[in-house]
Amino acid sequence: MNILSTLKTNLKKPLINSIEFYQKFISPMLGSNCRYYPSCSEYAKIEFDQDTLPRAFAKSALRILRCNQLFKGGIEYPVIKKEIKPNILIKKTNIKYWLIPTKKKHHYIIIKAENGK
Repeated sequence: MNILSTLKTNLKKPLINSIEFYQKFISPMLGSNCRYYPSCSEYAKIEFDQDTLPRAFAKSALRILRCNQLFKGGIEYPVIKKEIKPNILIKKTNIKYWLIPTKKKHHYIIIKAENGK
């Protein structure tokens, strides 16, 4: 693991932890007010986990700004750009997200797997 990769991980982890704190302690007191599925906090958590920090900040902010009475809401999964390299070695893994290809090359819709941790 190189230094840049370690730095990215160290910057993302506190952001994801703060979102999880919000989901666990603050969100239940506010009630279910999000107009989208997955909720804005879950959307942001997936974005920060799977995308670059600048794109994750921008996409999460735009999503939160759209979560009001002026927009219809609905189902909107995160879409990321990712180049997937084939792995010849097959090992048992815990599936955290499903990546569904879109019409654009290297763009995927992310859906959280139920048994993912």
